[in-house]
Amino acid sequence: MSKLLIVESPSKIKSIKKYLGGDFDVMASNGHVRDLPKSKLGIDVENGFALKYTNMPDKKEVIKKLKDAVAKYDKVYLATDPDREGEAIAWHLARILALDMDSENRVTFNEITKSAVSAGILAPRKIDIDLVDAQQARRVVDRLVGYELSPFLWKKVKSGLSAGRVQTVALRLIVEREREIEKFVPEEYWSVEAKLLKERKSFVSKLYGFKNAKKIDLIANETEANEIVKNLENADYVVSELKKGKRNRQPAPPFITSTLQQEASRKLGFTGQRTMRIAQQLYEGVEIPSYGVTGLITYMRTDSLRISEEARAAARGYISARFGEKYLPEKERYFKSKNNAQDAHEAIRPTIIGLDPTSVQASLTTEQYKLYKLIWERFIASLMANCVQNTVNADIVAGDYLFKASGYSTAFDGFTVLYVEGKDEAYDEEGSLPDIKKGDVLKLKELKPLQHFTQPLPRYSEPTLIKALEENGIGRPSTYATILANILNRDYIEREKKTLKPTNLGTVIVDLLVEHFNKIFDVKFTAGLETNLDKIAAGDLDWLKTISDFYGDFHKLHKKAEQDLDGKRVKVPVTETDFVCEKCGRKMVIRSGRFGKFLACPNYPTCKNTKPLPEDEVKEPCPKCGAKLVKKISKKGKKFYGCSNYPNCDFAAPGVPTGEKCSDCGGFLIKGVRGKAYCMNGECPSRQTKKAKKDE
Repeated sequence: MSKLLIVESPSKIKSIKKYLGGDFDVMASNGHVRDLPKSKLGIDVENGFALKYTNMPDKKEVIKKLKDAVAKYDKVYLATDPDREGEAIAWHLARILALDMDSENRVTFNEITKSAVSAGILAPRKIDIDLVDAQQARRVVDRLVGYELSPFLWKKVKSGLSAGRVQTVALRLIVEREREIEKFVPEEYWSVEAKLLKERKSFVSKLYGFKNAKKIDLIANETEANEIVKNLENADYVVSELKKGKRNRQPAPPFITSTLQQEASRKLGFTGQRTMRIAQQLYEGVEIPSYGVTGLITYMRTDSLRISEEARAAARGYISARFGEKYLPEKERYFKSKNNAQDAHEAIRPTIIGLDPTSVQASLTTEQYKLYKLIWERFIASLMANCVQNTVNADIVAGDYLFKASGYSTAFDGFTVLYVEGKDEAYDEEGSLPDIKKGDVLKLKELKPLQHFTQPLPRYSEPTLIKALEENGIGRPSTYATILANILNRDYIEREKKTLKPTNLGTVIVDLLVEHFNKIFDVKFTAGLETNLDKIAAGDLDWLKTISDFYGDFHKLHKKAEQDLDGKRVKVPVTETDFVCEKCGRKMVIRSGRFGKFLACPNYPTCKNTKPLPEDEVKEPCPKCGAKLVKKISKKGKKFYGCSNYPNCDFAAPGVPTGEKCSDCGGFLIKGVRGKAYCMNGECPSRQTKKAKKDE
């Protein structure tokens, strides 16, 4: 019996075909093959939200090949990704290829390994229409918002803008946090610290209160702090109480989509999109000697902390063999997923525990290795024994005052021998204390008052924004990377060091949309819609009713906003600089375009003078025409260096030109990320030789 298995990605074909053997052929759809049309809404709002799907123009050849192939096989299986999006793709394929919608032809597997693929083939099911409806509901709601609000923004702010249902809420969080920071008024307060000595080892103790254990809530100013220091002149520092104990530190659970993105940002500096791209590669498979093409991790779009018993047993065996029995917990550790987790898949984990990062490093790119190492170590550590720490808390009396000091030492390293979770914010790390005893008189090395000011909440960073979206139930983990990329690429926010700051444009858009569509872009309302989408997926809610209820409210608000702002436009504030336009004498302002920020004359269109921002200029001139080079940003958000004389000169390069030419081909040499010069000509013999050596 001839059989065909259709997957999403061509990179899966080789490994899956190897696992299934000669009975199967494997083809790929290359993602979606059918969608709502690009040029029009494609939703008949007046007739029950009927959807008008069209075959995607760039998939014409793929669809033809699949149609021709299907006719030759006795059985066709649809093995698109195991999530709502994958379920929808399977449904669209079934419609296009005229497959029996009642046939049990849907196959899923959480990892691309022989056992998982074989088990999936042995347990086919019907396409889950509830999951398809949930995906369609999200697509329709987002489409309706985008198609009505984008033209609204074009009329009221400027052309080329767009608004998204979830991305606007994410942008709102960033703008509101920035407003909190701007309004924050710091308040002064002081503390007093004593640096004490015991047998040449020093440690810091902090003033707590009075020796009767009454706490000093606030030292408001320097005068009060100096008064305390004066009262402590000639005081003896005596250990009045010493409490020793033990505490257990538990490991973090294995990764889910959101925590993987957060940790990869903290530890590796990866954006969410970069993390998900690399994770997709690890999931789909990498060529490993003696294994062939092998999927190294389980499916990376998941919100479940569930671990299969098979993987748990393999991990325990590995821990025991490598670290010893004492590194296994006395009681096996199970992690509980959040209440709103779909629990469709396992947590993100390595598929083959024995393939530790070192053993596969030679087969991976640098970024693949870094991410795989993070996933592998996190998973193994999650099933290891607790870290046990000896703790010491000391009360130290000096005159009428009480100081406190605390510290710890590691009694048993446990999981920390392998992995420790990163932190979003700095915190005071306890140190170790010398061997002190109750009644010890300690020597004062230094007593000093310290000035402090209360701090506002910090700006969101990529990991803290993802955490906030997850905690508030906004969007799904698989969409976080795209949400952030969209608002960055559209110049609604910008990165400042590692934080996210709203631009003037982003602030204007949020203010406008929140004023007129507050309900739609309310955090709780958005989270409630996500809950409804989950209910649709579970078969507990009708998807058309959900769309109808949403659109009824949204459309009314849109009509009212159009009436309230009839004939009005909202101006985006610009930042004036001290640079004077040499053509008309006006002070130039900072504007944004498709290639990033630049200086422009405010007298436009009378004066059309523009120039690059000084910090974006490059010392080395354009190697083609000698004009200045400037740093630019492509449509996809990638940095490159282009000629300021564009379009008269089309020079562009991913690195800064060195001013020298390649001895092999005469092409321009540019500096790479690590400062090494290389030829920018992709066909250069020197680059082809290096590529061949790498392939070997």
